[in-house]
Amino acid sequence: MEMVLLTALGVGGATVIGAAIGFLFKNISHKFSDIVLSFAAGVMLAAAILGLIVPSLEYGGKWGLFITVAGIFAGAVCLNLIDKLVPHLHKLVGADVEAHKNADLNKVLLFVMAIAIHNLPEGIAAGVGFGSGDNAQAFIIAGGIALQNIPEGMVIIAPMLAAGITKKKTFLCALATGLVEVVGTLIGYFAVSLASAILPFALAFAGGTMLYVISDEMIPETHAHGSERGATYALLIGFCLMLVMDVLLG
Repeated sequence: MEMVLLTALGVGGATVIGAAIGFLFKNISHKFSDIVLSFAAGVMLAAAILGLIVPSLEYGGKWGLFITVAGIFAGAVCLNLIDKLVPHLHKLVGADVEAHKNADLNKVLLFVMAIAIHNLPEGIAAGVGFGSGDNAQAFIIAGGIALQNIPEGMVIIAPMLAAGITKKKTFLCALATGLVEVVGTLIGYFAVSLASAILPFALAFAGGTMLYVISDEMIPETHAHGSERGATYALLIGFCLMLVMDVLLG
């Protein structure tokens, strides 16, 4: 349990680390941000497939394929419904960071709330990984999500400061978005631990949410500023790095 809690704090704390970087370097280039986010997308893609979807097939028995496919689509549809209620990064940030200078305060707060809401299923995915009992894969999943949280934490600082929010309140908002992920991690872990029968579906559901985030949020964001070639290779590097780690840890 201590390991799960520490990992949950690490995953949520990655957002705070990103926020701290955002305070120090307010004019981070889109190219750098896109490369980091794409690398994280590659890590998350490998984690979703190797750490969640493949184990779901293995634990599902004779109905494994049906359960896994159903779980993947359930996870994707769940985030799709959330997106309809609260649009996320590429719908609120816009093409240029400079656009935040004229951002309306309500829009900025909606943007921060969107990140917090999207962090919940990501945290659940990390918790489900630990609930499966495969700690090596669980760390890979949590690491991929944490990597994604760093640039996400970075990007929320500039618009909040530009909207007139104090540095203290800006940091507290970033901290709150990270705490949502800690809560999600604990929910995922306890849900699977208490009801092991739902493990195959829960793994696939978590994998589906991660695939949705990668395709709908991360890839469009990293291909929107002219750095798509570098972003593509960064994604491949992240994916292959996780493949190597999976083989070495396996």
